[in-house]
Amino acid sequence: MTISYVNSGVTTGHPYTVTPPYFAAPAAGQLGILQVVSGHPNDNVPSTPSGWTLAGSFSGGGGTFSSGTGPRRLTYFVRVMTGGDTPPTTSIPSGSAGSAIAGTINILSRSAGTGWRWTTSFGDDQTSGTAFSAAGATSLTWKPGDFAWISYALPLSTVTLSAQAVAAAGVTFGAVSSRYTIAVATGNGLCTAAASASVSSGSATAAPTVSATLSAATTGVAGVLRIREATSDVNAAPQSVFPPRNLVSVTGLLADDVTSVTVYRQVGTDLTPVRAASGINVTGQSSLLRVDAEQPFGVSLNYAAILTDVYGQQWTVYSGPITSTVTSDVISDAIRGVGAAVKIESPLEKKRDRDATQFNAGGRIVVVGRPRSAASSTITVRTETDQDGDALNDILDNATDGVILLRKQTSMTRLDGTYALLSDNEAPTWYDEYRWFTLDVVKADDWADVLEAAGFTLQDIANNFSTLADIASFFTTLLAIAQYDFG
Repeated sequence: MTISYVNSGVTTGHPYTVTPPYFAAPAAGQLGILQVVSGHPNDNVPSTPSGWTLAGSFSGGGGTFSSGTGPRRLTYFVRVMTGGDTPPTTSIPSGSAGSAIAGTINILSRSAGTGWRWTTSFGDDQTSGTAFSAAGATSLTWKPGDFAWISYALPLSTVTLSAQAVAAAGVTFGAVSSRYTIAVATGNGLCTAAASASVSSGSATAAPTVSATLSAATTGVAGVLRIREATSDVNAAPQSVFPPRNLVSVTGLLADDVTSVTVYRQVGTDLTPVRAASGINVTGQSSLLRVDAEQPFGVSLNYAAILTDVYGQQWTVYSGPITSTVTSDVISDAIRGVGAAVKIESPLEKKRDRDATQFNAGGRIVVVGRPRSAASSTITVRTETDQDGDALNDILDNATDGVILLRKQTSMTRLDGTYALLSDNEAPTWYDEYRWFTLDVVKADDWADVLEAAGFTLQDIANNFSTLADIASFFTTLLAIAQYDFG
């Protein structure tokens, strides 16, 4: 896994707005870093360009904003390139004496991983001199392969830099490469400079210190944008059981400093939380697995995992498409994971009651009522084999919280859902295996999120393996057991 510097565009300076160009058209998947250095009497954070993300901003250096002295602001914006990207525009308030802004687009590429992860740390040097050193205020996690984009924001436009360096306790960086030093004489002036380095060895949590030798005495700000090739991902695989269940795995969490995960099922633009997968604390864990036994049938869907890292930043990863197919309608218990194949015979009439009282007030009827109830209905379904009839009876006998899940062979949102069972009537025939079931139900809320859907059980493992040695020989990790399809 390697992150590489590709190029930097021309630095653009102006009193209040810049649209810096790309060096060349970036490729889709590359990472753009818009480094902005600014100075303003009100010390404003530059506006975020459309389609870009503010990664961090810091102002410092001490003193009073003036020509060649006082605070300057360093800001990072980032964007994963899509191909055909247009140059971004960022600005600070206009009409202020001495204001200045400069922006440069820098492009990185990666050799592997599932995406990009970044975080920042800033510091300043308020002692004017030629030996510049700024200790970052935020500790960052580091590991081999991490890439450090190192930036300087100085008030003196005539200064040049050499011997740029970055250090962090417990971490060894490779050679630091200077990328540019640009003087901007606009307004009260500024200098924007950048360098980069990669971690060659060492894993630690430490704040970086950025240093350099300056050609003239001044103060200023420095920052590090730590960039990492992401390993976290979400994938879904169907289990070979009836009714279908999808095993959803979110992996690579520990390497990306992920502390919390929320998983959604996505159909079109609609997001539905996956059971027992909302705001799960995964600190110190490398993966999270959940079984989705409530997915609709016959429609393409995917899973989205929102990952929150140790810095409070959020990232979203998506699985590929998956379609669950069946040859019948299904009544199931999504918590226990069992189900029965049925054929819905009757239209789903939805009756809703409303407690109301009417009064005759001087010949005028006045009605006072409460909100109408949830829908109640009588549903007739047919099973065609003794096995399916017995399976439906098992569900009706042991339904979790007395709630069943009804799904059409091809999803129908106006019908699919959870229903509380009031009563049922079974009418078997004497000449074949057909049975008709009449179910009196009320539309119910979903099961509580704390109830996790069942995957395969210890009995499933016992049915497939004779001894613990067999299990240890077949599986290399506990995660492999959890992900295996025992169907």
